[in-house]
Amino acid sequence: MDRNKMIIKMKKQKRIALIAHDNRKKDLIEWVRENKGKLGRHFLCGTGTTASLISDMVKLPVHAYKSGPLGGDQQIGARIAEGDIDFLIFFWDPLEAQPHDPDVKALLRIAVLYDIPVATNRSTADFLLTSPLMEEEYERMVIDFSKRMDRGIN
Repeated sequence: MDRNKMIIKMKKQKRIALIAHDNRKKDLIEWVRENKGKLGRHFLCGTGTTASLISDMVKLPVHAYKSGPLGGDQQIGARIAEGDIDFLIFFWDPLEAQPHDPDVKALLRIAVLYDIPVATNRSTADFLLTSPLMEEEYERMVIDFSKRMDRGIN
């Protein structure tokens, strides 16, 4: 195996973060409701209001972090970096500037850096959730970019 890569094993029961901007919360809640049976087999977390709405309206347990603009996106990013989140469903609003856009960009960058599946719209979320890989263990290969930078390899 390449010394510049690290293997991280996802278990059968995934740890899924659910996030939605204000204009997309209704869409995410509808999607979660339609997929309650599948999502209920996994550990769920999310940013403030989104997590609370899903818990209240869909009756699924969702661990709530802070609201996105108050640091929730950064908390989710930190959990990804620590290996505590395997999967990100983020219904973001591409037409509305967000006051915390830098945090959103940082969260998406961390998700790519740690090679976790990310869905930013309903169709991608549908494809990911119906993948056979959702029901089995999976080994992610995370590139150690620091070793590549040390050797000048881009």
